[in-house]
Amino acid sequence: MEYDFDQLIERRGTDSTKWGLYPEDVIPMWVADMDFKSAQPIIQAIHQRVDHGIFGYCRLSAPLKSAIKERLWNLYRWEIHGDEIVFLPGIVSGLNVAIQGYAAPGDGILAQPPVYFHFIRDPAHHGRMVDDPPLIRNGNTYEIDFERFERSITNRTRVFILCNPHNPVGRVFTRTELEKLAEICLRHGLIICSDEIHCDLLYAGYRHIPIATLGPEVADRTVILMAPSKTYNVAGLSCGYAIIKNEALRRAWLKTSFGIVPGVDITGYTAALAALTEGQEWLSQLLVYLQGNRDFLQQYIRERIPAIQVCKMEATYLAWLDCKETGIRGNPAEFFLKEARVALSNGRDFGTQGEGFVRLNFACPRKRLAEALDRMARAINGI
Repeated sequence: MEYDFDQLIERRGTDSTKWGLYPEDVIPMWVADMDFKSAQPIIQAIHQRVDHGIFGYCRLSAPLKSAIKERLWNLYRWEIHGDEIVFLPGIVSGLNVAIQGYAAPGDGILAQPPVYFHFIRDPAHHGRMVDDPPLIRNGNTYEIDFERFERSITNRTRVFILCNPHNPVGRVFTRTELEKLAEICLRHGLIICSDEIHCDLLYAGYRHIPIATLGPEVADRTVILMAPSKTYNVAGLSCGYAIIKNEALRRAWLKTSFGIVPGVDITGYTAALAALTEGQEWLSQLLVYLQGNRDFLQQYIRERIPAIQVCKMEATYLAWLDCKETGIRGNPAEFFLKEARVALSNGRDFGTQGEGFVRLNFACPRKRLAEALDRMARAINGI
């Protein structure tokens, strides 16, 4: 079937985090979910489950593990076994299990800001130290300073949390970059926890490489976190998974999460299975639409708001916008909320390197994206 991503769907009054936080005159373009209906096979599968009418405890049966194994083989020629998959309600839960299970209080967690705020806040919340060698801005993209990365590792550092594809800077790290990161981490005895939740949302010319596929010695020290939530717009159904090949790491993971981290509920399981087995047609059409939105946003800002610099977007539907040359005094997210009635993510939430930036979620009908950009342009021109 042909999907209509231009359809404007009312989300107010549906208990939406994205649409319920701000007044009705605000266009929300902050939190990372999409304003598109999910794939029809997912909707149909949930209808069938609801029509059954019984919602008892969910036992994750073999078909979902088989679907995950088949997808990873088809995409990456990566062979995994069913017992290496550990299910989670979401990736943030997985990050926190890794932080607490592989590092003791006072130990160090390595992250690369500007980065998803849970990478920075959650270790500190649990009494771990954050070692944070930043990504380096180079023109309209970001690179890794490998010397600084290695210098940041101390005798207390235990875990490196990788974000690939990267949120918010939109990088898809190359094989060479991943090999260098892995080599440094292995030499220093670190465990790698890799958040790869955006791995399906790539633009033409880019290829995702799960870091664990670099070799068995890397896989033996790596936890990969994945989920259908961003890809298929089912974040509210809470289904993710960790892939942990090393049995000792897996045991430590299960011990840390025991009795605390819940399993996947029955609707999350149903949606994930339908997504991975029947969602490719929707995803293929989605990627074409998102690339069109990305290109529209870049051209609009280049022509109408040239003071904003758009970082190169290789993946994700999240634009990282440098507003430091716009003349905005103070926080640009607060400025756009007040003056344009557009809600964006505050760049400072992603680390001090995000000062003067905002993150814009463009996974919405193009008409809505255009309206938000028009509002932002008028606000900037009114300074």
